[in-house]
Amino acid sequence: MRLIDEKKRFYSEKQLEEIAEDIKVVVTVPVNVEMDAEHRVYDFGEVKEILGKARRIGLQNCGCKSEYQNCDSPLDVCISLDDEADRVIEKGVNGGREITYNEALKVLERSHEAGLVHMAYVFKGEEKPGLLCSCCPCCCHTLGGLIRYGFSAQILTSKLIAEDDWSLCVNCGECVNRCVFGARELVDGELEYDPVKCFGCGLCVTKCPSGAIKMVDRKEKA
Repeated sequence: MRLIDEKKRFYSEKQLEEIAEDIKVVVTVPVNVEMDAEHRVYDFGEVKEILGKARRIGLQNCGCKSEYQNCDSPLDVCISLDDEADRVIEKGVNGGREITYNEALKVLERSHEAGLVHMAYVFKGEEKPGLLCSCCPCCCHTLGGLIRYGFSAQILTSKLIAEDDWSLCVNCGECVNRCVFGARELVDGELEYDPVKCFGCGLCVTKCPSGAIKMVDRKEKA
């Protein structure tokens, strides 16, 4: 792994403020998790809906990972939709090509397994996402900067939140390794979870060996 100057790798605090002005919302999208709410959602619930409504879907290599190569996460994980997909495919941005609905689902499943956070970007003036990014905090300009400067709560949102069943938790630490937001840590061998730092990405759920974590509707936990 190459060591890179973080000031050059991540957006500055000022740049993140400017980006926030252009973004309507960034929603984390869980993959391969079960949501315990009024309706049960299995495997790709929200993302299936987003992709199913898309006119066209494009796939390209992640620009951040390609440039910084600071981890071994998969490169071809950035999904574009509709007008953004037209641009990516026609201009061949970062190897952009057209893919099918089912291929897009497989890309998201693969990147979820690799521990990447799925984020759907909706920009001001638009009603639906144009980008579905799969990000890591070690390479991604935006996610890395958000975590570094504490901007997560101002820009990121999610419909879901993790809930733990402490009677099932074995304090193995698998969820600690998966959580990029620092919501989980082992203290003297005991798991501690801060739901305020949870952004509902679902990475912890699919690696919990005892099934102690589930996703629930954030509104119900408010």
